[in-house]
Amino acid sequence: MSVDGLDVFYREAGPRDAPVILLLHGYPTSSHMFRHLIPALADRYHVIASDHIGFGRSSAPSVDDFTYTFASLTEVTAAFLRAVGVTRYTVYVQDYGAPIAWRLALADPESVEGVISQNGNAYEEGFVPEFWEPVWAYGADPSEANERALRPALEREAIEWQYTHGVPDVTTVDPDAWEHDLALLARPGVDRAQLALFADYTGNRALYPRVQDWLRTSRVPVLAVWGRNDEIFGPAGATAFRRDSPDARVELLDGGHFLLESHLDEVVRIIRDWRAAIDA
Repeated sequence: MSVDGLDVFYREAGPRDAPVILLLHGYPTSSHMFRHLIPALADRYHVIASDHIGFGRSSAPSVDDFTYTFASLTEVTAAFLRAVGVTRYTVYVQDYGAPIAWRLALADPESVEGVISQNGNAYEEGFVPEFWEPVWAYGADPSEANERALRPALEREAIEWQYTHGVPDVTTVDPDAWEHDLALLARPGVDRAQLALFADYTGNRALYPRVQDWLRTSRVPVLAVWGRNDEIFGPAGATAFRRDSPDARVELLDGGHFLLESHLDEVVRIIRDWRAAIDA
């Protein structure tokens, strides 16, 4: 679909009159991360997942032609939702999907019927310092030295690690997942786009007090289903939701950052059970 002159690739399944579950992916992946979750939920829900600009099969303009910030990615996502006629939804967030969802919610609080966070942060407690230190350094000072320290995050070893660390049995993780990501990250100019988003990430933290206030006052139902061995967003990020959403359901599974690769069936069961309780 063309959105504001940009191509937005998306995956969609399920009855159009069913409750909507919007899936927002993280770094370095795309809607491809939801390739198995979508059909697993589509019997009961209208499931939709788009690729952010610069990711997956969506447009990846140069940094000279597009401002790569989380605010800009949110604007495109909001325009996409208007174009497909989605006005109310439960949002499933992972990694980068979280700050995009929080901006959508703050701009239109009534649109969000529920939050499913799978290793998607809304609290300072979730950050694992060893992983984030070079990101904070680059955000504070995008010098050549700080860029050199961060560039390995764009390379094969780091991308594969994101999928395999914290997973008890790595044979449950499909290697096509990281190969797909690496191929699309290799497009010309995508490295600069990703560096721009790394630099912008600090601004997401400034939103957290407002997000927490929204969670507290809206009483929106929350499910935090989390890979407890994640060394990017640790399990404290999941349990922190209970501070502002006392009724939040928190499930810590024996997995890593990309939980759907190793624990799809458990996540699907938990989502179905959580939604059934809400709908009852």
